[in-house]
Amino acid sequence: MTTPPALLIAGHGTRDDAGAEAFRDFVRQLGARHPELPVAGGFIELSPPPLGEAVTELVERGVRRFAAVPLMLVSAGHAKGDIPAALTREKERHPGISYTYGRPLGPHPALLNVLERRLDEALGSGGRTPGDRADVTVLLVGRGSTDPDANAEVHKAARLLWEGRGYAGVETAFVSLAAPDVPSGLDRCVRLGARRIVVLPYFLFTGILPDRVRHQTEGWAAAHPEVEVLSADVIGPEPELLDLVWERYEEAVKGDLRMNCDSCVYRIALPGFEDKVGMPQQPHFHPDDDDHHGHGHHHGAHSHAH
Repeated sequence: MTTPPALLIAGHGTRDDAGAEAFRDFVRQLGARHPELPVAGGFIELSPPPLGEAVTELVERGVRRFAAVPLMLVSAGHAKGDIPAALTREKERHPGISYTYGRPLGPHPALLNVLERRLDEALGSGGRTPGDRADVTVLLVGRGSTDPDANAEVHKAARLLWEGRGYAGVETAFVSLAAPDVPSGLDRCVRLGARRIVVLPYFLFTGILPDRVRHQTEGWAAAHPEVEVLSADVIGPEPELLDLVWERYEEAVKGDLRMNCDSCVYRIALPGFEDKVGMPQQPHFHPDDDDHHGHGHHHGAHSHAH
């Protein structure tokens, strides 16, 4: 019987210790769920362990084949470029290994159900039915990216969250790198007639950026006491997320990836991004990766602020 490939979880990284530990704990939960399979996880930047260390851990456990799943909601520069470039580097460091690469997580119906649950929690008893929700406007706040395709994925999630659930509307905003920002998103909700607003962070775990969403929301609400504004929690390490990562693993193992590249800036000349077509991707320099040979921190063809 052929041994199934191991599972490698690739995370973004955060300067928030609690958020980084949430990722590491999630990887441990996956490993406990699937004791028959070597499971490891690492970060592209900011947090230990680096992705290269996670690959080395698998290799030292005798792994020669693995499937890598990006623990990310949208396919932005990290999922499209940084992780594949890092995995290519690891293949050079560890001759004889092979891997397949999965797709990002969202927007998936299971995650939309968790988001709905977070909204119910924020609303208390007054958000359970479409009738209760008729005066509730949701502001879904994504990370934000210099990649328009990634930002469009957040809008897609917002539309799917709105369909059939009875909210007055679901608007979008971003906490960095893309417009509108959180205060502008809240202003827009009011202009559209919102009476009750729930700000819903489109993030997997706690961290610097979800904290920033909450602080900006509280600042706007203090300046607009006439509007009821509530803050919902992040998705978190829910059973649905564990199930979804396993689903992405199985897709990668079977080669059933279904990646949508129709609007990828590295393939298609989108207005204002024409220079990115066909540009090479470079791995991140991770400060905890001891085999970088003094290379500077760069993003190759695409640049992100963090």
